[in-house]
Amino acid sequence: MKELLKNTHEAWLATLMAAFMAKNGETKHILYEFSDILFRHFTWIENDLIKRGVEYDYDRDNIPIKVTHLKIILENISSRMNDIELLSINCDDDALRHRLESDLKYMKERVLRLDDEDVSSAFSVNRKYKDIELGKEATDSLTLFLFEESYKEYELIMIYNYLKAHSSDAFLNRIFQIMIDESFFHLRSFGQMMSDMGILGVPRVLHKSLYKVESVTEFLVNGIEEEESAKEQCKELSDAVAKESPELAEFFDFINYQESYHIELMKEALQHYKMKGTNE
Repeated sequence: MKELLKNTHEAWLATLMAAFMAKNGETKHILYEFSDILFRHFTWIENDLIKRGVEYDYDRDNIPIKVTHLKIILENISSRMNDIELLSINCDDDALRHRLESDLKYMKERVLRLDDEDVSSAFSVNRKYKDIELGKEATDSLTLFLFEESYKEYELIMIYNYLKAHSSDAFLNRIFQIMIDESFFHLRSFGQMMSDMGILGVPRVLHKSLYKVESVTEFLVNGIEEEESAKEQCKELSDAVAKESPELAEFFDFINYQESYHIELMKEALQHYKMKGTNE
């Protein structure tokens, strides 16, 4: 089951990366939908491990995605799904096993029928976003921001998912789910920008100390500070690109304002912990 979790984690990320690469609208939509399904599979398998009392982590192998044509990574994803389907025999939960098998049987064949296309531009390192002309300083700032923030959003998805999986507190789980959903939106936004700029990459593997949080209150306090820092980075980037691209400046202001609400949610969660009198 732990191998099943790991393989599903890798298939989810590979499918998400393929969605970033795809230019065809229907193909992109299908790959996004399939990546969402695989992430749900991941959480269900994780829940099964928790119910069994099995210790697990989020370790995974590196995921090679630098390809010239979409067909190459789609074949890889289909192969990964086939491996997951074979591993699912180890799942004792009949309902979960049947759901995994039926989803995978359909998805692994469907991705092979998607139209092929040249996706080499996702790795061209042209560092140009759409038809927007940015100076070197603004381009460098945007590049650094996207690499740092795409990793941070992946990190937050995994951390909040782990916290939610190990919590029975409905109030906190509502906040954790909001933060997961918001981080998914940011990751998709930044990942698509990275693909458009030819700098697409898979977020690095998380160290288990990041999500196996010893003190949730300490994590929330530090998280509020990190969100404040992220707001500053968004503001600085907005200022850096404002003269050359009001469109990009507006987007990063939009992200900045979302971070403000994240801070308020984290403050709510922190206050909730204090009211419970928990020592966590």
